Amino acid sequence: MWRRAITLTQRHRHLCSSSAPEIPKLYSFLQPSVFALKPKTPPPQSQNPTDQQPQTNLTQDHKTHLETTLHKSLLTHDTDEAWKSFKSLTSNSSFPSKSLTNSLITHLSSLHDIHNLKRAFASVVFLIEKNPQFLDFQTVEKLLVSMKCANTAAPAFALLNCMFKNRYFMPFALWGNVLVDISRKNGNFVAFLRVFGESCRIALDENLDFMKPDLAACNAALEGCCRDLESVSGADKVLENMSVLGVMPDELSFGYLAYLYALKGLENKIIELENLMGGFGFSNKRVFHGNLISGYVRSGKIESVSATILCSLREGEDGNFGEETYTEIVKGFLKDGDIKDLASLIIEAEKLVPSSNVIDRSIGFGIVNACVNLGMSDKAHSILDEMNARVGSVGLGAYVPILNAYCKENRTAEATQLVMDISSSGLQLGVERYDALIEASMASQDFQSAFTIFRDMREARVPELKRSYLTVMSGLMENHRPELMAAFLDEVVEDPRVEVKTHDWNSIIHAFCKAGRLEDANRTLRRMAFLQFEPNNQTYLSLINGYVTVEKYFSVLMLWNEVKRKVSVDAKNGIKFDNNLVDAFLYALVKGGFFDAVMQVVQKSQEMKIFVDKWKYKQAFMEKHKKLKINKVRKRNFRKMEALIAFKNWAGLNA
Repeated sequence: MWRRAITLTQRHRHLCSSSAPEIPKLYSFLQPSVFALKPKTPPPQSQNPTDQQPQTNLTQDHKTHLETTLHKSLLTHDTDEAWKSFKSLTSNSSFPSKSLTNSLITHLSSLHDIHNLKRAFASVVFLIEKNPQFLDFQTVEKLLVSMKCANTAAPAFALLNCMFKNRYFMPFALWGNVLVDISRKNGNFVAFLRVFGESCRIALDENLDFMKPDLAACNAALEGCCRDLESVSGADKVLENMSVLGVMPDELSFGYLAYLYALKGLENKIIELENLMGGFGFSNKRVFHGNLISGYVRSGKIESVSATILCSLREGEDGNFGEETYTEIVKGFLKDGDIKDLASLIIEAEKLVPSSNVIDRSIGFGIVNACVNLGMSDKAHSILDEMNARVGSVGLGAYVPILNAYCKENRTAEATQLVMDISSSGLQLGVERYDALIEASMASQDFQSAFTIFRDMREARVPELKRSYLTVMSGLMENHRPELMAAFLDEVVEDPRVEVKTHDWNSIIHAFCKAGRLEDANRTLRRMAFLQFEPNNQTYLSLINGYVTVEKYFSVLMLWNEVKRKVSVDAKNGIKFDNNLVDAFLYALVKGGFFDAVMQVVQKSQEMKIFVDKWKYKQAFMEKHKKLKINKVRKRNFRKMEALIAFKNWAGLNA
């Protein structure tokens, strides 16, 4: 059916031939110039195991000794000694055991250096020609895999030719994909097409099913004919082989043919191909259309590119062609600066795409994203402007790549303006994109853009604001901008989606105190209280530390008078009086000389069984009040004198 459907006129077993030069003679690959790398030091021995001095007859004892030496050398990884023993045996028409022979070749193949890879190659060729029953298929497979890793393509194909020539037929599954990988890595399928065709011939002539290439190999051969050689006759020969061998095509097979036929302008062939796909039951034509587009772009048929894209959308596809295809489209259209045609294509495409379509699968997203990836963000924006000028509205997918690019390029002001354009057109970004934009704005210290985008989020009724809110607050804190934090918090405090809490106010108060802006800190505290947010331990700790820094100890006394009314053990009904708060108050009040308040703190700490290390406050007293005399204090203020005596007794200073 496959063969008839493609209307091939001849049934034969002809190989997929090419005009490539013949592969050099087998043993020329032992020359260092053929391999990619030369050994660090010239090998002391010849690489060909048979290239020895005249043969001598080995006694059984000598043969046993050489095999034993070979075995021990492999166990101890003495590669040179193992190779020497192997050459001594083979040069005298003797072979070590099959297991030893294969172990040696496997060992040489695993060393990942060209010198020993050449040894392994020479050994395998020698065995194929002289004694192939000593060679396991898996050993040859490992050698080919090592050649692939070393990127030595010519020896790999020479080895296959040697196998074919000597009728050493190894299952295609063990070598086919390795040869495909080597060909793809080197960007040249000509040599693979040769061995592919020979393998097909052997499978048919020798009736050996295991030599039959699989679908992946057939597709690789088609790729070589269609993409590399651009040969219609070569592709036809591959199809003939597939038909004779009963290998059924898949979407990729049709895709390669679509590329070739579009490139050559064979419209009738394309129609036949599309009909055939239906006959084979392939309903998904994304790969087919993507390859058609590539072929049309390559041949400069831009009108056919647009027609193919719109046709695919009419057939219900989502336009998800892949980045490579979109990159080809953009390069093809912009080769002559044709932004208007690209804009027209997106407009027509969006008429055919349902509004529920996923953003990053739209034609608009694909084309604009390709522009951005090619480093043409400004041209992408020009496409948007052209579309807006024509239809007044653009799908969201066309905006998103430009927004992402502006974020990466720290062009946050332009990104913010684009967000405003999106909102004014009635479209809405997802919360993830809003979050990313705000993160980029804060990272580049463009606080105004971050505020603008956050306002847009609120006006767009985005349900989740917490992440962006925290990004703004933490960014302002890191950049020491408490005044902006206060203004931002004041703006969003009543929004239930934000959930402002006491610790948010504390962050602002802490930042103001750290900067020595205590009036602003107090103003924030009053605003906090007005909005019915209760100060907690952290609030007062920040204020105390701020006052101590500027030596405003009387303000600490005022704070104590406020706090002592709110003190609670568990903080459920007031301020939790803990070690940190006790320490901060005691240190500041001792420094300020307010010993009556100091003893109130001490008494409260004793009631609540809070341990106090007195040493710190002794030091503070000695630093600040060392010359303070009790008699002088008694004359001025009897109550203060009593408090001073009580403190000195408590602190152990009277001793």
